[in-house]
Amino acid sequence: MPTLPDGSIRADQVWKKFRADKTVPLFYEQMSRLRKSASTRGGPGYRWVLKDVSFDVEPGESLALIGVNGSGKTTLLKILSQVTYQSAGTCKVQGRIGALLSVTSGLHPDLTGRENVFLYGAVLGMSRETIRRRFDEIVEFAGLTDAIERQVKFFSMGMQMRLGFSIAAFLEPDVLLVDEVLSVGDANFQQKCLQRIGEIVRSGTTLIYVSHDLASVEAACDRTIWLSDAMIRAAGPTRDVVSLYRSSVEQSAVPVSLKEGVIEVLKAEIRAVDGGQVRSEAKTEVRMVLKAPEAVHACIYLGISQGTAFPMFIVDHECNVPAGEFEVRCELNYLPIPHGHYSLWTAITAYPRRHRDPYLPWQPAMNFDVMGPNLLEPPDGVMPFSPVFVGNNWEIE
Repeated sequence: MPTLPDGSIRADQVWKKFRADKTVPLFYEQMSRLRKSASTRGGPGYRWVLKDVSFDVEPGESLALIGVNGSGKTTLLKILSQVTYQSAGTCKVQGRIGALLSVTSGLHPDLTGRENVFLYGAVLGMSRETIRRRFDEIVEFAGLTDAIERQVKFFSMGMQMRLGFSIAAFLEPDVLLVDEVLSVGDANFQQKCLQRIGEIVRSGTTLIYVSHDLASVEAACDRTIWLSDAMIRAAGPTRDVVSLYRSSVEQSAVPVSLKEGVIEVLKAEIRAVDGGQVRSEAKTEVRMVLKAPEAVHACIYLGISQGTAFPMFIVDHECNVPAGEFEVRCELNYLPIPHGHYSLWTAITAYPRRHRDPYLPWQPAMNFDVMGPNLLEPPDGVMPFSPVFVGNNWEIE
């Protein structure tokens, strides 16, 4: 493979397999496996966690890896950082690597915060003078000025995460690998981390970012790879790939039947009040046909989400639910969401709330599309942005 510029990544037909032994096998079991492996390529019990993965990243690019747990994201990062190696194929990362694969990555619990900064910096290949010059910035960013002389084993998980991220981000590696570490930080520090990621990418550092937080993925990365069943399902611009991933999550979340509760959902639909396509900022009507075995006093909930069970907003209504089939109509005076693909969720609970199972557990009822404006791309230094659309009029005199 020819020499690459610092910050470049080349992965060509990368395969990786693992074998998980739940117990230590006896000697005769080991010999039996050895005999079988001679006639069976790869041996028994192996599982492919990466299959034929190929991609290129140029210096200064930002690439996200998304997918469900077990799809191979972390394994791919470990191959890039040379923590483990591929079973087949080639993978080349040129330049100094800063890898933050867990909240305690690169930290020694018996050393102080100060000593860990110099130790991890040395591991990354930085000179002692460079570390000393950036030391105050690292400590200030992590918010550990009063604790930096303490042993790291006395740090909270959040403090360890802040220190680890700060070291990796401020020592200016050619390639920065970040694996789902911001989820343990508070909202303010997550915002600081996203802004710092933007700064280091603009300075020329290559970023490989793994996260289940799709909003931060859209804010931090220009390109995205969606891994599914150990293979690349989609790759391209972040907004396009994330949209495909959200649609897949929504489709897999919709059950075959909404009969998991006492009350059944027989039919659900959503449309504009004027009978047209659902549109941003327009009056929208939700209709559901339900069936209850008996009359109850209940509270009906409706919510709209994009890709997850956590809704953008919820409305509810307390009412007397009749026995048998009945129809529920809810008019939304204003739909504050932009163009996109969404899911309608619903639930029904007893009212007042009691310690009992809901009449209808929180679950998706249908998918639908909204016509309207697209959200604007956030400007540099402003991320992430809200997924809610707010109509506005401006005037400057």
